[in-house]
Amino acid sequence: MEVPILRQGQYLIASIQSALTDADLSHLREALIAQVGRSRCRGVIVDVTALDVMDSFAVRTLRDIAHMARLRGAETVIVGIQPDVAFAMVQLGLTLKGVATVLDLEEGLAFLTRRTEERTLETKPKKPSGRG
Repeated sequence: MEVPILRQGQYLIASIQSALTDADLSHLREALIAQVGRSRCRGVIVDVTALDVMDSFAVRTLRDIAHMARLRGAETVIVGIQPDVAFAMVQLGLTLKGVATVLDLEEGLAFLTRRTEERTLETKPKKPSGRG
């Protein structure tokens, strides 16, 4: 099943609508990372609200997406992890270490906006103070 990837301003949004096979997850990873480069986006949101289970491959793939996107200059945030899924992940020792997660799409957009602004300030050249 193909996951739609939408562009919203300088962000890409991938909304997973149902359980995916390992092949589908691998395809999503490849498609997202390729689109990060093509669109020169600053952030990626992966919405997993519709998922009622995440296995170790899914968690690892989400983590890989975030790390690969960061290497290409885009921040990633995972949104919508359901309470039962979060509980099962903790029980199974599955972590998204180093990957931002927030409650929903609205918070994901706000998170990326803040991170993008922070990165812009970090990379902006400082003006000389004029005092000697």
